[in-house]
Amino acid sequence: MTFQVWGWRREASQVWAWVPDAEGGRGAVMPRRTPATKDPTAVERANLLNMAKLSIKGLIESALSFGRTLDSDYPPLQQFFVVMEHCLKHGLKVRKSFLSYNKTIWGPLELVEKLYPEAEEIGASVRDLPGLKTPLGRARAWLRLALMQKKMADYLRCLIIQRDLLSEFYEYHALMMEEEGAVIVGLLVGLNVIDANLCVKGEDLDSQVGVIDFSMYLKNEEDIGNKERNVQIAAILDQKNYVEELNRQLNSTVSSLHSRVDSLEKSNTKLIEELAIAKNNIIKLQEENHQLRSENKLILMKTQQHLEVTKVDVETELQTYKHSRQGLDEMYNEARRQLRDESQLRQDVENELAVQVSMKHEIELAMKLLEKDIHEKQDTLIGLRQQLEEVKAINIEMYQKLQGSEADLKEKNEIIARLEEKTNKITAAMRQLEQSDNDLLTQTRTIAMSLVKCASSDTQDQYKLVKDISF
Repeated sequence: MTFQVWGWRREASQVWAWVPDAEGGRGAVMPRRTPATKDPTAVERANLLNMAKLSIKGLIESALSFGRTLDSDYPPLQQFFVVMEHCLKHGLKVRKSFLSYNKTIWGPLELVEKLYPEAEEIGASVRDLPGLKTPLGRARAWLRLALMQKKMADYLRCLIIQRDLLSEFYEYHALMMEEEGAVIVGLLVGLNVIDANLCVKGEDLDSQVGVIDFSMYLKNEEDIGNKERNVQIAAILDQKNYVEELNRQLNSTVSSLHSRVDSLEKSNTKLIEELAIAKNNIIKLQEENHQLRSENKLILMKTQQHLEVTKVDVETELQTYKHSRQGLDEMYNEARRQLRDESQLRQDVENELAVQVSMKHEIELAMKLLEKDIHEKQDTLIGLRQQLEEVKAINIEMYQKLQGSEADLKEKNEIIARLEEKTNKITAAMRQLEQSDNDLLTQTRTIAMSLVKCASSDTQDQYKLVKDISF
């Protein structure tokens, strides 16, 4: 989390400049006065900033030695809340009420709910606490709950960014309206290494008197001699912040992987259902094929029986004609003609049966090829969907990195544009694959319709089979 402040700002009677700290860093933003006069409000802001530094630093150091889990009775923690209360009260506008004038910090803190949606829970918890009668007590409870959530820096950062809204509660020279407010918010990030266990319910926060105990922050010779220990503590805190940030990134990665696994499981279930439906259709087609074969065998047997009966009748008639020689030639010719017709009919039936068998084999082969093509297209669609999910994950990761680095904004925007173009290409490819599937279905129906036309002289059961295959 970074905060951008200005290095220089000139006014009528003062010049603002960076003041280096004890370790040679930039330190805080302090006013560099001209020898003419000193601005009392600037001195107040500088004093409050220094007190906030000492309070936060002392709280972190004592927490490291104390075990990092603090309760409400811990003196450095109490002094930290007192200092934060003074910082938030600096430059607060006086508001008129029916009975008197009041200055409370609950107004700007309550504004955080509108700027940061996650702060709605803490605001509702404060308003539901029993025993809080004053806005100041609710503000103190809000600060304690924000510290326990380790989001005080995030909440106040959203507040100081909206200076147009803060101007309704603070004067223009207030600490929250100037650069010192951004510096204090940056210092509050270090408190995320502290685990606070505070009991807000039942504590008298309305009547507490906020007095800063300066004796806790006066250094002696032993404190000066412990500079190396402070450097080690600072390094430990930096490592802790790095580990927490890495943990947050890993948690977001794990959540995205879980969502991706859920989507893959859903798609796998859908494919299994489609495969079961396809298998059922194949079983139905095999049963219909078996039924057609049995019907063909039955037709062939009936034809053979009919031919045998015809032969028996012809032989009987021949014997009869031999006994009675009258009209033998005519009846013999008629019998031969009927025999030829029956033989031709049998030949036509056999040819038609062979054609139907070949057409059935061609239909089975076409169905197998179509099924294979559909499976390949489905595999391609799955691969494209996986690529699309990966591209979306890369998009999200690049967008998160984009928020943390303003210097690489232009280059990352170009990367996002290329990724979006790749996403569009993948979507177009998916649409083309879907169109090709529709074309294959159309071709299948066309083939089936042609088969229906060819089989117009078949039996009703054969026409029903072709119709079921085509549609």
